Amino acid sequence: MPTVISIPDEGLGNSSYLVDLDDGRALVVDPRRDAGIYAAAAEGRGLDITHCAETHLHADFVTGSMELASNGVIVLASAAGALEFSHRGMGDGDEVDLGGLTLRAVATPGHSPEHIAYLLADGATPLALFSGGSLLPGSAARTDLIAPDETEPLARDLYRSVQERLFVLPDDLPVYPTHGTGATFCAAAPGGQNQKSTTIGREKSANPLFSAADENSFVKALLTGFGTYPSYFLRLREVNRRGPRVYGINDPPLKGLAVAEVQRLSDEGAQLIDVRPISDFAAGHIPGALSNTLRPVFATWLGWLVPEGLPLVFVLNDDQDRADLVRQCLKVGYEKIAGELDGGMASWRDLLLPESCINLVKPDELATSCSDLVDVRQASEFAGGHIPGARNIELGSVSNQAGGMLSSPVTLMCGHGERSMTAAAVLERGGHQQLSVLNGGPEDWRRASGGSLDVCELQPQSRSPGTRADSERTS
Repeated sequence: MPTVISIPDEGLGNSSYLVDLDDGRALVVDPRRDAGIYAAAAEGRGLDITHCAETHLHADFVTGSMELASNGVIVLASAAGALEFSHRGMGDGDEVDLGGLTLRAVATPGHSPEHIAYLLADGATPLALFSGGSLLPGSAARTDLIAPDETEPLARDLYRSVQERLFVLPDDLPVYPTHGTGATFCAAAPGGQNQKSTTIGREKSANPLFSAADENSFVKALLTGFGTYPSYFLRLREVNRRGPRVYGINDPPLKGLAVAEVQRLSDEGAQLIDVRPISDFAAGHIPGALSNTLRPVFATWLGWLVPEGLPLVFVLNDDQDRADLVRQCLKVGYEKIAGELDGGMASWRDLLLPESCINLVKPDELATSCSDLVDVRQASEFAGGHIPGARNIELGSVSNQAGGMLSSPVTLMCGHGERSMTAAAVLERGGHQQLSVLNGGPEDWRRASGGSLDVCELQPQSRSPGTRADSERTS
């Protein structure tokens, strides 16, 4: 049995895989853009990466296949995807010899029209299935990322793909999905939460979606589970089809910018993003800056809230990871990284330039601190437990509904404080001056107050970017 090394991206809730083929060579499945991580992992095991396999055109991250191809790695991808860079097009049943082992393409349309899974086998013995987005632990990947009129037909394709092509495989066959569940916007339902892998038999017996009585029941259950997704999903499939820019092993450094240069770029339309912790942002920030704390889910909210194509200028603390910031920008296709404020907020303050502040509220102060409480978590999180009297406006929808919040004081909250501080920055930029942010989440309030959280039924809503999402993400 070859060794399968999972390389997770906790921010996106995805996994890619380095497969030790037991002959000194390695295969990578669904690589992310910072491909140096695979080179390092392979080198540490004395392996040479010879092939990488793409299950589909990814909507949630920029592929690393071209980075690997630039080092001589052979790219395998669905022929139906019409990739514009060098690759070997794979159709249903096509096989690649991997030094005694065989990698076979299994057409599994559904999550996307061109989707294929890969079956790794030793002769007639299946060893592992790399399922991409066709089969997830306790769930499946969504089918509404292509076009509204294709959503239901793709859902039907997905049902047949799994039932007729995957569930005929041995029950004990390990399944390695690309998309996770619970922390990914590509999953149709929370499903197995943090479970990274599964087996065919486990999904046949316990996957609630595929336990549906028939195809129509499956389609209804799948489509009901959809929520919103980040707006950048609408453009990355095409980026990956054409082939992204290759940066090589080293990502570009983050350039230091003098205060005057930051002011000039801002005046010309650059987006200023403050990635410091929320306590620092609350205490003082450049007016108009967007708060998006540097953390694993930074890229998701960057791609959701910031229009693509704008130059990006950042404010950081000295101890924050510049390389991680650049990697996260690039993995969702944000290439115009102008640089960072040299010297951070200290250099801004040295010139006595204007600052804005936002009030941070402790959980035990909440009852007397606001007249309107807005919970900006995803609808599924809100339904699972929220502070009585709070109303739910997802972070992705705050800018669209800002007009209705300008007439009264507003306190914003989420799971910990990061998303609500982002929402406060969006509202502040729109002219709202009476803003507070809860420093904590519902559980912190419950412990501090001794009160009980309300729960409610999750109501189906329109499936489009910025309206609702099924993912139970952290802040």
